[in-house]
Amino acid sequence: MDFSYTETQDMIRETLSRFLADTYDFDSRGKMIASATGRDAGIWKALAQDLGMLGASFSEEHGGLGGGHLENALIMEELGKVIAIEPYLQTVVLGGGALKAVGGAIADAVIPEIIGGNVVIAFAYAEPQGRYNLANLRTTAKKDGAGYVLNGHKGVVYAAPWASHLLVTARTGGSGSEAAGVSLFLIDANLPGIVRRDYPTVDGFQASEVYFENVAIPGDALLGGEGAGLPLIEQIVDEATVSVCAEACGVTFKLHQGTLEYARQRNQFGQPISRFQVLQHRMVDMFMEVEQSKSMTTMATLKLDLPAAERMAAVSACKAKVSRAAKFVGQNAIQTHGGIGITQELAIGHYFKRATMIEGQFGSADHHYDRFEKLTLAA
Repeated sequence: MDFSYTETQDMIRETLSRFLADTYDFDSRGKMIASATGRDAGIWKALAQDLGMLGASFSEEHGGLGGGHLENALIMEELGKVIAIEPYLQTVVLGGGALKAVGGAIADAVIPEIIGGNVVIAFAYAEPQGRYNLANLRTTAKKDGAGYVLNGHKGVVYAAPWASHLLVTARTGGSGSEAAGVSLFLIDANLPGIVRRDYPTVDGFQASEVYFENVAIPGDALLGGEGAGLPLIEQIVDEATVSVCAEACGVTFKLHQGTLEYARQRNQFGQPISRFQVLQHRMVDMFMEVEQSKSMTTMATLKLDLPAAERMAAVSACKAKVSRAAKFVGQNAIQTHGGIGITQELAIGHYFKRATMIEGQFGSADHHYDRFEKLTLAA
């Protein structure tokens, strides 16, 4: 099988890599995070309007480049190499993925705005009691005339402080963790009754606790069929999970690269510590984890359009491996650096923080081992 990238995909990677090298160095990232908004909105506009990156995975009919899952993975890996705080995952992968899946007038209206950099979407799905169960929802959307009334609480909503729209999961029927009765809505983030409590996350992003207090939303905010949204939600979360795995490949690549450079410079007993055999073995083990993660991510990316059970099994196999790799590479990077590795001044500690967050994002390794086992036994 040919795993080589197309000329367009190579161009996307090279163009984005050069842009990020010029604009997203470690000091610049620190200044963005420390600013009042926690980001530089000009970077997002440049990604959209100067580079066309936000349209890479959308069809040409919507003004995109005609790509798909592979383009998302390429972009996420490059963003991971600079631990970028841009809301690409939330807006393009999750929001854009849902809109591509449902199509229709709402997709025709919103996707061009995403491509143009005018829309930022935050995915409000996690609830305190829900763990990794996407159907375990207490947020409700009750029918009210032609629209709905939304009530509930969503936790750790990444990019919510910057969002123009919220992609919200809610229960329109059923109860508990029933599959039936789950719906998905795309709503204006500034509707009356939406209350946010914003805060920075440990890995440098901005997130919010979002509360919905009798929020009136229009009927056309519903994506897909009422009460039948769980398969769509599972699909976009699987796509996002693989994109996070691609980001992890970029993060762990930089962790290994930075650790190798440090080992060559750090002297102990009159010689660089890179000459110590035990550390040479460690570097090789880290390298192998990075390469295996890349292979697993490519495999899962190519299987995202398969039937649901096959897709989910591939995604879980990938995420379980990548979560373990992120932990192994991150911990060994810090151990090799010693105490300096966890200082704010050194980039390696910030990569470690992001790797640690990725471990549990959209499901820990244990969760995905369990899901993979259940899917395999059912098959």
